[in-house]
Amino acid sequence: MKYIQKCKEPSSFTEWKNRRTNKTTLWTKIKQAVKSNLHETLLHEQGYICCYCGASLKGNESHIEHFKPKSLYTTLTFEYMNLMISCQGEDEEKPRVPVHCGHKKNNWYEEDLLVSPLISNCADFFKYPASGEILPTDDLDKNLAAKETIEKLALNISKLQDMRRLAIDAALLATDGLTEAEIQLLAQGYEQLDANGQYTPFCAAISYFFKNYF
Repeated sequence: MKYIQKCKEPSSFTEWKNRRTNKTTLWTKIKQAVKSNLHETLLHEQGYICCYCGASLKGNESHIEHFKPKSLYTTLTFEYMNLMISCQGEDEEKPRVPVHCGHKKNNWYEEDLLVSPLISNCADFFKYPASGEILPTDDLDKNLAAKETIEKLALNISKLQDMRRLAIDAALLATDGLTEAEIQLLAQGYEQLDANGQYTPFCAAISYFFKNYF
């Protein structure tokens, strides 16, 4: 999981909210142009990776995710700090299988058990071996929340394990001939945006692996 530093919401979203005459407006009533602009802003904010699993995202392969479910926290439906981008598109009624991340989470939310990408140390809750698994940290203060988050969001399904393993294997090719110090610098580089404002898919797993296995 990669920390998301929230920026300012797009002005079109702010203006649309301010023009609403009915403050109980449903999410489905948001104008498409406003929603598209909001979607792109959130994608850019996250470096074009899923807020939960870290997979690469494109517009039609992702959806706007309410961290605190809008069905339970109606007052947060249009709260920008509650909005992120998750993978698997807009197919909420019949999401793509295997279901994981935002669609798998669905209406589940427990403040003490769901690790939030909006907390700066969210990466510290997880471990990533070369096999591509995502495992809970050994830190007892974080272990239970990590376990629940992995289970409730299906972050350890074989599809995601395979994708993480391939990402780690590809990154390892770049370490040939490097010193340990150079590899640690490379690990830090994976935590940064590239020239196109994007993170490397599964960058949290790659960075963790380099920092802990070299």
